[in-house]
Amino acid sequence: MGLPWYRVHTVVLNDPGRLLSVHIMHTALVAGWAGSMALYELAVFDPSDPVLDPMWRQGMFVIPFMTRLGITNSWGGWSITGGTITNPGIWSYEGVAGAHIVFSGLCFLAAIWHWVYWDLEIFCDERTGKPSLDLPKIFGIHLFLSGVACFGFGAFHVTGLYGPGIWVSDPYGLTGRVQSVNP
Repeated sequence: MGLPWYRVHTVVLNDPGRLLSVHIMHTALVAGWAGSMALYELAVFDPSDPVLDPMWRQGMFVIPFMTRLGITNSWGGWSITGGTITNPGIWSYEGVAGAHIVFSGLCFLAAIWHWVYWDLEIFCDERTGKPSLDLPKIFGIHLFLSGVACFGFGAFHVTGLYGPGIWVSDPYGLTGRVQSVNP
């Protein structure tokens, strides 16, 4: 039995902390699934023949998306291009999976905190009875900081400053390129 999104949201509509908490928990579940699924796929993946037995034929779902974004090395000493490597760096398949699991844990803790401290009466001034928090300002600051974090992560990843760099170095043609077409 599925409920439409607006029926589910009415349960926590007047509790802004809990409304935020359920959304943070959803983010934690998605990130945790991505990290744990990547680790599972790495455990069953056979990189010995990438031509006749590619990852999609082995039933991989998460690893092809990571490869498309430029992750090609593993801490196990293999590369998706067929060679062996000695220093894959932090941003390998296992590193990205671990980062997702750590992010999932942090989101889980944030969701628990927002669920426990959901009551806005805690943050009221006892002398005046008015809220001592400027909620739109706090929401705006959180929204701005998450936007800066997402933009910074994307910019660093795409340019190659922090990560594989899908625009700067794409020797295997994983991301494609713009080609001119003459009419």
